[in-house]
Amino acid sequence: MTKLPKPGDEVTWGTSGGETHGTVEKVVTSTTHVKGHTAKATKEDPQVLVKSGKSGKQAVHKPEDLKKA
Repeated sequence: MTKLPKPGDEVTWGTSGGETHGTVEKVVTSTTHVKGHTAKATKEDPQVLVKSGKSGKQAVHKPEDLKKA
């Protein structure tokens, strides 16, 4: 399992336009809805809620898609 980032950690992730950065808000362990997207997270397969440093919008990503900045 990929090491989970902690709330407050600065992370980067890939986008269709390159790479962006943001801050981890929390680790999600249950089904969560963000921006019309459903993240089917579980305790066994958690996901990470991040806030973009560029747009200020929230998104949910799988831990393996994030790199610590």
